[in-house]
Amino acid sequence: MSRRMINSSYNPQNSVNNNNYSGHSTDGKSTSRRQHINSISRMGRPTKQLSRQSQRKSTPIVSTRLPDRRRKKSSPNLMNVVFLYILRLGIMGVGVSAIVGTILTVFDPTGLFAAYFNSSKSTTSEQSVQSEKKIPTKTVNNTTTIPLGKELINLKTKLEKIASQEKYIKVSPRGWFIDLDNGNYVNLNGENYLSAASTIKIPVLVAFFEEVDAGRIYLDEMLTMDKEIITGGSGSMQYQKPGTKFSALETATKMIVISDNTATDMLIRRLGGKEILNKRFKEWGLTKTEINNRLPDLEGTNITSPKDLVKLLVRVERGDLLTVRSRDRMLGIMKKTRTKTLLPQGLERDAIISHKTGDIGTILGDAGIIDIPTGKRYIGAVFAERSYNDVMGRMIIQDFSHTVYQHFKWYKPNQSIKHEKPVQSVQEATVETEH
Repeated sequence: MSRRMINSSYNPQNSVNNNNYSGHSTDGKSTSRRQHINSISRMGRPTKQLSRQSQRKSTPIVSTRLPDRRRKKSSPNLMNVVFLYILRLGIMGVGVSAIVGTILTVFDPTGLFAAYFNSSKSTTSEQSVQSEKKIPTKTVNNTTTIPLGKELINLKTKLEKIASQEKYIKVSPRGWFIDLDNGNYVNLNGENYLSAASTIKIPVLVAFFEEVDAGRIYLDEMLTMDKEIITGGSGSMQYQKPGTKFSALETATKMIVISDNTATDMLIRRLGGKEILNKRFKEWGLTKTEINNRLPDLEGTNITSPKDLVKLLVRVERGDLLTVRSRDRMLGIMKKTRTKTLLPQGLERDAIISHKTGDIGTILGDAGIIDIPTGKRYIGAVFAERSYNDVMGRMIIQDFSHTVYQHFKWYKPNQSIKHEKPVQSVQEATVETEH
């Protein structure tokens, strides 16, 4: 009886059938029994619903479902935000394009850019013109004068006494020296021209650095040593394979340090040729300096004078021709000259000389800037005409160098040049000494 009440699968019809099958009456008892079961089943249903609701409240089902609902709501919100940003950007782009279109209709951009580029081109052209005029403008000033003081007669007498020695009877020396502190000088037949030999490389080097300062030549640009430019004589570049490339600075360095003739011809060609260089030499005031032939020029057609070389080195030292950077680089190269048998032999150990030598057998020469440890600086150029490879030519240059060095080392002039006085030209000073 209790199993039938609890069991929800109980079917009263089955019970009736069972009772009928057993032969019992179902009119009274069965009806009351059925009503009792129905009442019990109605009373059990609310309790089950309440228990289920209490379980739902007690379990964390609600908390786990809320994040799911939030996730479902967050995804459409993100899409809405992205869409709104894209829409705003589109609207802003339309507005900007409208503003730009209005500006372009008012102003003519082609005219503005054309005016800008024309102005920049004109500025560039003016700068190029100024750079092209820079070198001639600098060389025109004081091209025929150097700051001369008085001639040092005592020193000149010493040099003439050396030249008159019997051992030097077959040697014809020429020289020019100047004290840069006061302009006092010595002239020993230094105005007349003679074969320059490799001292012609000094003005070539100055012209090279002038072009570097003007921006028309770069130190790291590559120069090709083709077969046509290779020449003999001194230097090692001639033994390299034709087509070898050298930087411009390396070429200029080899021209001075090892007196490379191939390097010299390469630079002369890069500078425009001998005609262009000769014109520049004249603008510098070098009246006796000229390139007439390719090196080694054993015939002696390339000419200069001691006075021209001294004048050129004075202008370099004063900063008239080169920038400070190029001047220092040039003098640094000249300090590395490997031939030390001429002017350096007359100097003391701590003296500094930046120089360049020349030798074609019958002509021997050296020119440079000398710094004495006492602080005095002077410039000198000495040449010796001699019999072919006569050792007396080298010895007389050494004696001249020693005598001049010792004179300037101990020399204390009575007074320096007063800058208020007009600068005396080389020609005027020569006339005075001849009298």
